[in-house]
Amino acid sequence: MLWLAAFALVLHLYADRYYGYFVDELYNLSLARHLDWGYVDVAPMIAVLARFELVVFGDSLSAIRLLPAVAAAVKILLAAGIARELGGGRCAQSLTALCCLTAPGFLALDHFLNVNSFEAMVWIGLAWVLVRMVRTGNEKLWVWFGVLSGIGLETKHSVLLFGFALVVGLALSPARKLLASRWLLVGGAIALVLFLPNLVWNIRHHFPFLELQENIRRDGRNVSLNPLSFFGQEALAMLPASVPVWLAGLWYLWAHRDGRRYAALAWSFVIASALILGMNPRIYYLFPAFPMLFAAGGVAVERWGVRWVRPVLCVLLAAMGALLAPTLLPILPPETYIRYARATGLEQPRVENHRLGPLPQLFADQFGWEDMAVAVARVYRSLPPDVQARTAIFGQNYGQAGAINLFGRKYGLPEAISGHQNFFLWGPRGYTGESVIVMGDRQDVLQREFEYVEKRDRVAHPYAMPYQHIDIFYCRGMKGSLQENWPRLKSWH
Repeated sequence: MLWLAAFALVLHLYADRYYGYFVDELYNLSLARHLDWGYVDVAPMIAVLARFELVVFGDSLSAIRLLPAVAAAVKILLAAGIARELGGGRCAQSLTALCCLTAPGFLALDHFLNVNSFEAMVWIGLAWVLVRMVRTGNEKLWVWFGVLSGIGLETKHSVLLFGFALVVGLALSPARKLLASRWLLVGGAIALVLFLPNLVWNIRHHFPFLELQENIRRDGRNVSLNPLSFFGQEALAMLPASVPVWLAGLWYLWAHRDGRRYAALAWSFVIASALILGMNPRIYYLFPAFPMLFAAGGVAVERWGVRWVRPVLCVLLAAMGALLAPTLLPILPPETYIRYARATGLEQPRVENHRLGPLPQLFADQFGWEDMAVAVARVYRSLPPDVQARTAIFGQNYGQAGAINLFGRKYGLPEAISGHQNFFLWGPRGYTGESVIVMGDRQDVLQREFEYVEKRDRVAHPYAMPYQHIDIFYCRGMKGSLQENWPRLKSWH
């Protein structure tokens, strides 16, 4: 298991060679420079982790992707640990680790700085604590369940969903007596205390995350999936070769005499699936629930007497994982990837309905960002020094604004402003609107807002997402001050 975890660490660090910063990384680095107890669309932990990386390692691509790579390795070890707690030997633990390593969904999400990598680590950790509690009868482990839940809620709010699913699953399982422990109340109190700062922030800001989720549901950005297509995509995302393993895990937890005492894991998977399906889901919402089923399935396969099944499963997992890895991890140069995708017919599943260019969205969103900063810098430097000091740089989304914040410093640019996500809460930062460089709008729209509008540049990286092929405008004389117009610029979606 250790060598599989080490391989995952090296693999994800190697994947930094040919591509650039992912759009969410630009945003997370901006959050890191504005630490707070909450943000419109994420809990605060991702900003804390990003700030740690900035201070300790710097803002290079390899520096900010170190912790996600470590999280990928830790997830493998935790999942193997669940298999061990369930009574699995070396075979079960190795099969569990291999399932986690080769799962396309984890390969895709674990190579860049994003909240989902750390969220999965929390889910698996909670499942491990619960299994250990059931096995040992040590009710004091509710304290550690509460600590991990509180930290998890500061990482991603979906931990509340999984924690609820685990507790309800426990109530439906033979181990329900653990719910009568006073240590459960202690653990719950610890979780609440740890989560309280973010909860207070959300109350003060009227729960912007709920408004954001409603806007996303209304705008139809996410690919709509019915239950059958949703689980079909989950099977692909966890690797088709692993389907027999996690299905065996469900069977083991519900039907096997040794597995039934841990049925809370199976029930929690079903409950979490039902809740996520009711949310107009993205398929990666359920990814963190699969490793515990891999662990149970590993134990079931190990105890099955047909020995040839184990090596066959391992070979299939390794071969299929290797075949799909270049479509999910940026380990090939773009031109080579395009040829590989055409030759194999393999592609990433779509999670949004945007028009694509030559690359899938997960890869395309790693191109064009420094080009934007260079183009904006050309416009900015063309202005007289006294005008530069009064000129705001406005991005339509957090990728554009984050690109200016990261790359713009070496080109002498101030931080950008935007109405998107948490940039809106940071406000216009004293700019009046008398002089604004606007990224990615239309001239006819801007002419309704400004006295003077001139297109000065254009950015269109061939590998970037088509909607990030943008014009750069210089505008003067906003009709009304930027402070007055700011509420209209709010863009939470």
